[in-house]
Amino acid sequence: MDYILKNAMILTGGAFRSADISVAEGRIVSISGTLEAPSGVPVIDLHRAAVFPGFVDVHVHLREPGFSYKETIRTGTLAAARGGFAHVCPMPNLDPVPDCPENLSPQLDLIERDAAVHVHPYGAISRGERGERLADLAGLAPHVAGFSDDGRGVQSRDLMRRAMLGAKELGRIVAAHCEDNSLLQGGYIHDGPYARLHGHRGICSESEWGPIARDLELAEETGCRYHVCHVSTRESVELIRRAKARGVDVTCETAPHYLVFTDMDLQEDGRFKMNPPIRGELDRAALLRGVADGTIDMVATDHAPHSWTEKSKGLEKSAMGVVGLETAFSALYTHLVRKGVLTLEQLVGLMHGNPARRFGFGTPLAEGEPADLTVFDLGETYTVDPGQFQSMGRATPFAGQTLYGVCKLTMVGGKIVWREERV
Repeated sequence: MDYILKNAMILTGGAFRSADISVAEGRIVSISGTLEAPSGVPVIDLHRAAVFPGFVDVHVHLREPGFSYKETIRTGTLAAARGGFAHVCPMPNLDPVPDCPENLSPQLDLIERDAAVHVHPYGAISRGERGERLADLAGLAPHVAGFSDDGRGVQSRDLMRRAMLGAKELGRIVAAHCEDNSLLQGGYIHDGPYARLHGHRGICSESEWGPIARDLELAEETGCRYHVCHVSTRESVELIRRAKARGVDVTCETAPHYLVFTDMDLQEDGRFKMNPPIRGELDRAALLRGVADGTIDMVATDHAPHSWTEKSKGLEKSAMGVVGLETAFSALYTHLVRKGVLTLEQLVGLMHGNPARRFGFGTPLAEGEPADLTVFDLGETYTVDPGQFQSMGRATPFAGQTLYGVCKLTMVGGKIVWREERV
């Protein structure tokens, strides 16, 4: 045996049970009531902290290669480990853009060398993410989780149709950033009351739900496995709900900040600026209904670190994007589970079970499975201090909040990749 985790609390059927967990050769050997540790085997007492399967985030930005002044594979995956994630999927807005095997190779080399957790990159939909010509989908397919031009919406209906046909043939997901550039009109926050009260240019909701409507028609036509990134509007939720009802092969994600904040919570600070923007109260309510009834399949952080300079220019001029890997579970546990909006089992499904089933990676907490797990003390609180992040990014709308749920330990392949000092 490599480790015995004593006094763990395992969530089963909506209730916790006490167990000890033994780990050997990267796998869970047993989960049982009480285990005796053979001589020399390290024992870690979890003091009745909760143990979950390692979370899966299908939408992050690790910024390497090309933008290592914002984040690196190492710092980003350490942030993931601290947040309880065992699997992450970085988006392809990099330099070089991974639009062919040759351009994907530098990223794979960095992942092999530096990653603290499992990393499954996306390949681009189009060459250079310019939306003009298809990327080498066939060459990329064996090495990627799916295809995305995240950060830029595919404006051409014909190009998206051809991408879906290619992805269908290759058995890969198309994960779409849905944004109609013709409707943006220089906006940078939600076109809602805060924008009007403070003289900001707004981004209309149709710029998101319009392309989703188009893509759902194409997914229905082509039979492609289609995934909608960072859903933020009530219209988007309803479109996806109706598409699922008629059998379209579609899943979607939203992010913690869309479930917790509305545009009236904004401050004149770049840590509240991301794309799509935080929307109105009716949108937030629709998102909460969507996660509760299964229309929204998963939570992804859209962890998007930038430098301090890029995020210090207020709402209008700061770069789009906030970090989220280190706060996602605790923020949602605090704001949704403890307030009775979701059950803890639903939250774990949103952060592990559903993305694992859809994307094909992530394993259950069970005997014989890889030891990819995370440990949280649900009764312990902390105050979000971005200066203590593992990520190089510091911009988060949760800064200063007191949250429940401290990640005590994360294990990936039987290796401890995060251990909170007080364990």
